[in-house]
Amino acid sequence: MKISLEEINKARETLAGIAVRTELAYTNTLSDLTGNRVYLKMENQQRTGSFKLRGAYNKVAHLSADEKRHGIIASSAGNHAQGTALAGTLFGLPATIVMPKTAPLSKVKATRSYGANVVLHGTVYDEAFAEAQRIQAEQQLTFIHPFNDPLVIAGQGTIGLEILEDLPDVEAVVVPIGGGGLIAGIALAVKQVRPQVKVIGVQTKNMPSMAQAVAQNKIVTCNGSPTIADGIAVKTPGDMTFEIIQHYVDDIVTVDEEEIASAILLLLERVKTIAEGAGAVAAAAVLNRLQGYSSRKIAAVISGGNIDVNMMARIINKGMAKSGRKAVFNMIIPDKPGSLCRILQLTAETGANVLNVTHHRESRNVPLGYATVELELETADQEQIDAIKERMEQHQYCVNIV
Repeated sequence: MKISLEEINKARETLAGIAVRTELAYTNTLSDLTGNRVYLKMENQQRTGSFKLRGAYNKVAHLSADEKRHGIIASSAGNHAQGTALAGTLFGLPATIVMPKTAPLSKVKATRSYGANVVLHGTVYDEAFAEAQRIQAEQQLTFIHPFNDPLVIAGQGTIGLEILEDLPDVEAVVVPIGGGGLIAGIALAVKQVRPQVKVIGVQTKNMPSMAQAVAQNKIVTCNGSPTIADGIAVKTPGDMTFEIIQHYVDDIVTVDEEEIASAILLLLERVKTIAEGAGAVAAAAVLNRLQGYSSRKIAAVISGGNIDVNMMARIINKGMAKSGRKAVFNMIIPDKPGSLCRILQLTAETGANVLNVTHHRESRNVPLGYATVELELETADQEQIDAIKERMEQHQYCVNIV
């Protein structure tokens, strides 16, 4: 089945009343930081928290009676799982979803809440995919592929149509890449309507499978390493999506884990929106990889917002430490009345806020008659951290910043 603009328009009709037409929001923050006019396509506000419902529902809607008879099965790191589970429920079909054991608990629970039977298998998407294929053959279920399927790609392509309608003079569209279904659909839609618009894909440096495939002009398997962008951690991209990307995508860039984490924090704090790792890579690329772009109208797809709260807490803490807004001071003080009070008084005089105090006497490296104190402080910036350290040293305290 060839994927044409007509098929994408048909998918939009199928999705009417099911998928939300998400906002294309102008962001002053990213625009000011990059010198461009940046708009965010908020697919993190889509039903199920990601774009995946579009493709999954479009696929399930076109199944034959025979394909529906035994139920459906899918493999997913989380978002396609939820989209397929909801699609199955809406059509009254039993759905089995195979997810990696490392999938965020929030995504596993959400998938079950949409009515699916969840099977946890393997540590990465590709292992879950292999298990799903085994179950599918054993139970004669209908497989709903997360990316390498014409109807799924057409469903994702509806995002491209919406971007062009909401921002007709867009000059570049930046899109996350895992297996390639999202960017394949968007690129097909965008290039067939406005071929001059640049379509830029983004992968994590820890799992750049499609970038490597395009560079080598063939499908490759990338073993990679773990990434906070678990939703795009696909070792082997699809052959169908690979062919479309080769033809329609102008460039693929990669971003590192620090850049993704910083983008998540920036989106949360300044743009007031929650993005998961995979959902934030387009913003990370706009901030760090589009140096040749200036005064351009850019649309970046925030593909999902299903981030685990524990991961979010770690990202916030790390981001605050990196930006100088949190610091841990370690020092040795005399073990006598008033010593700890004196340290806290000096800290208060700098304007820093004490978050936590740890006081130890039994540490191996601490001389008798002394104690180790660890202060976790909320600070304004690196300048304040340096000022606190200098003040402590002026009072003869030896300070290590952890």
